[in-house]
Amino acid sequence: MVEATAPIRVAVLGAGGLGKAAAQIIGMKRELQLSAICDSHGVVVSSEGLCAQTFANLSGDLVEGFRAAEADGQVSKNGGVRTVTEAEAFHCSDPIGEILERAKNLDAILIALPNLPNEFIPDVIRRFAQETESLVFVDVLKRTRAVELLFELDPLVRQAQSVVLTGCGATPGLLTAAAVLAAQSFIEVEQINIWWGVGISNWDAYKATIREDIAHLPGYGVERAKAMTDAEIEALLNQTQGLLELRHMEHADDVLLRRVGVVDSVDQVEVGGVMDTRHPKKPVSTTMTLTGRTFEGKRSSHQFVLGDETTMAANVIGPALGYLKRGLWLKSRGLFGVFGSTEFLPMIVR
Repeated sequence: MVEATAPIRVAVLGAGGLGKAAAQIIGMKRELQLSAICDSHGVVVSSEGLCAQTFANLSGDLVEGFRAAEADGQVSKNGGVRTVTEAEAFHCSDPIGEILERAKNLDAILIALPNLPNEFIPDVIRRFAQETESLVFVDVLKRTRAVELLFELDPLVRQAQSVVLTGCGATPGLLTAAAVLAAQSFIEVEQINIWWGVGISNWDAYKATIREDIAHLPGYGVERAKAMTDAEIEALLNQTQGLLELRHMEHADDVLLRRVGVVDSVDQVEVGGVMDTRHPKKPVSTTMTLTGRTFEGKRSSHQFVLGDETTMAANVIGPALGYLKRGLWLKSRGLFGVFGSTEFLPMIVR
């Protein structure tokens, strides 16, 4: 693909740990420009592009953090200090609506919003598809039901001449796409096991992700996890010494792999893992193991192992941006609709 002369203008919905990581990585890509970012209380936007690295050390409220960085001269562009008029940073009651109003100045939207409840992100996509046209959306959704709801929006997204790529993080996403490649060696795929490890030094940085993982614990669920206060989550983590071990997760890897024919039944896909919310080192290595039977009748396994030094943010946002570029490639060829991460390979973003 020939590089575009103008950078791809990207908005990031969500300014938690993954959203801020997305801003940082976008700032390291010459093909991308961070044009807007929002949290649940406000928006930061600039038609000229935001200094993405500014968001690396922001904590708490997005707008207040940005204003403080701007006042300290940390918000820079091409080595110079931005003036206040170059970037708008303001609180509002409908941040997504503010991004929607500026959609004509965007090429793509990366969704790093909380995944609870299941309907939340599909409803965001529906709103955009009903009110604007010709955008690319990429999400890092994990839960099976949320992804199923997104596929139901395919007619609406096609009508809007837009592209949605769903489940484009690490799992589903990077590991699920690897399973599609691994399956090519086999006449029959018997089982796919995904076992992930995540280490973070402070759970506050990834509250939404941890809350969603808690929903997979026995006795919990989407509604209970969503209703938990931060103090209740802290108490739960104290009981487990900061560790969450999850098995039989309701992860959309199964739906996405069945969609492209790698497996015939969702029972053939097992996802689980261990999260350490107090130490950055991964408690276990992240692996995808695919077992199958070759045309010679031999039974064997392929294994894909992620480097322990790669963080959750690197393994989620990196693939998501690669899929974002793939979405633009699809749109430029007149292919619209909702697609899963197993249907295309991500592209390299320079």
